[in-house]
Amino acid sequence: MFNHIGQIPAAAAARFANKEALVFEGKSFSFNELHGLVERAAGGLSDLGVAPGDTVTLYAANSWEWIVSYYAIARLGAVINPVNTMLTPAEIEYVVKDCGAKAIIASPEKVAAIMHVKEVSDVGEIISFGADVAEGAVSFDALVQANLTPPDPVEVAPESLSTIGYTSGTTGHPKGAMQSHRAVITNGAMTSQMQMRGADDCVVSALPCPHVYANVIMMSMMMFGCKLVLHRSFDVDLAFADIAAHKATIFDGVPAMYMFMLNSPAIEKADLSSLTRCYVGGQTMPVATMEAVEASFKVPLIELWGMTEIAGLGSTHPLYGTNKHGSIGCALPYCELRIADAEDAGITMPRGEVGELMVRGPIVMMGYYNNEEKTRETLEPDGWLHTGDLGTMDADGCVYIVDRKKDMILTGGYNVYPAEIERVLAAHPAVALAAVGKLPDDIKGEIAKAYIVLKTGAECTEEAIISFCREELAAYKCPRAVQFVEDVPKTSTGKIMRRELHTLDQ
Repeated sequence: MFNHIGQIPAAAAARFANKEALVFEGKSFSFNELHGLVERAAGGLSDLGVAPGDTVTLYAANSWEWIVSYYAIARLGAVINPVNTMLTPAEIEYVVKDCGAKAIIASPEKVAAIMHVKEVSDVGEIISFGADVAEGAVSFDALVQANLTPPDPVEVAPESLSTIGYTSGTTGHPKGAMQSHRAVITNGAMTSQMQMRGADDCVVSALPCPHVYANVIMMSMMMFGCKLVLHRSFDVDLAFADIAAHKATIFDGVPAMYMFMLNSPAIEKADLSSLTRCYVGGQTMPVATMEAVEASFKVPLIELWGMTEIAGLGSTHPLYGTNKHGSIGCALPYCELRIADAEDAGITMPRGEVGELMVRGPIVMMGYYNNEEKTRETLEPDGWLHTGDLGTMDADGCVYIVDRKKDMILTGGYNVYPAEIERVLAAHPAVALAAVGKLPDDIKGEIAKAYIVLKTGAECTEEAIISFCREELAAYKCPRAVQFVEDVPKTSTGKIMRRELHTLDQ
């Protein structure tokens, strides 16, 4: 096992050499080529002043440059801060201030809107992918082409900080989950172990690179020689075409991707004969839909479960074990899952009874960056992490998710917290009170709905409310429905009862 992420590219080159590693938009890279690009990018970042322990924000769409940047940051002993490209400039400003980022590496279309961040944070440089580089930004291509030699590899302890991954916050702001090198490497390795990913496999994936599910797929490529065909974004026809063209053995996706594929007329002529198994995560998938996928794709569809706070997966089904539809599987090796009493985490529930899913092991986060209060709420002193999921466990140790413990909305695989939307809505000049609940959705699983009490004499429209949210929030966080109401359900202390909001639905 590696001590730190920065060691991985050189080891991959030594082991797999000129074997094809990555394909992106028609461009192919061997393991040797990826290693060379990582070294040159690390040399360029070092020349800009990025040093061991510095945090670098990675705010970019799926691309070969994203993967090279990820490993180049780690190569220098710096800390990776991968963020969702759907975050707005205001959200990026909050994140870089919170984690003290020294530089941002971004897609060209993101750069102009975040240039101001240098004036209000510790960010000294904004590095842009692509040929068209905005004024004031540094060209990533130029950094690589300069072919500067990086510093000698640094000694990094396995338990030291490797990554700060932000997840939506129940208090209205995202929280930075701190992951050690050991956590990220262990999760990647044990996911590959459970799913038997290796040098004979080829994966087609459009999962967003900053997402932990995508991270373990990238790690299986770099650590175990699995070929990755990466898409910038999900497109049904392109997915089918590349599965056939590259003779892919694995497809990874969220439930919505499979639903779009099933509903596409192209599935009738799609050549999926090379596939040996498919994986689905991000949110639970109805058993009937899983069976429909298996009938069409003619391979097993295997569910997995994970979260930012554990650097990837916490459970899945071993490839050579029983695939139980409706279950997220069992714990990764070296890790433990248990179902605890929802009111007393010290009590373990009997098999088959509902409680909160908890996880413990080397994959668990170090805590939330600069947020001891939330860390104490989430991590027990004995190492057990609260997941916020309610579930049951069967006699084999397989877990079945029942419901969410908290009010979190799971939309298209992304976590959305009502408090974060309510914080934005409260700033609207026409809004007196805002509460956010959730509605079921066939494609996204759940969507956010805003219930608005207007100020006396004020007028507003659903479109205006949603447009206002889009200025401040990533698109996936914005409410998809708005209802104007006289009041909302409250407790005797005046606290909004989010779980009763559905009683107001029209």
